[in-house]
Amino acid sequence: MPIYKYKSFEEAEWALWNFHPDEAYFRKVADLWNFAVRLLPISYPKGIFKFRSMEEANKHREQLELEHAKKIQDRNS
Repeated sequence: MPIYKYKSFEEAEWALWNFHPDEAYFRKVADLWNFAVRLLPISYPKGIFKFRSMEEANKHREQLELEHAKKIQDRNS
């Protein structure tokens, strides 16, 4: 594995980005997300919910995900 030297943190961070992904890259990303779902699955409430706007719907989803993250954090502490 090669060793790279960077002049700044921003330059090192920039090197992590993949600006020309290929099929193998997307397969790896999909595998990572599948692993995360199997490791710590999140369950959303069943049913149909009505929202007045996309912002309200996003806020509802974010609240559910935040509660899930807090449960995981409490379980690990």
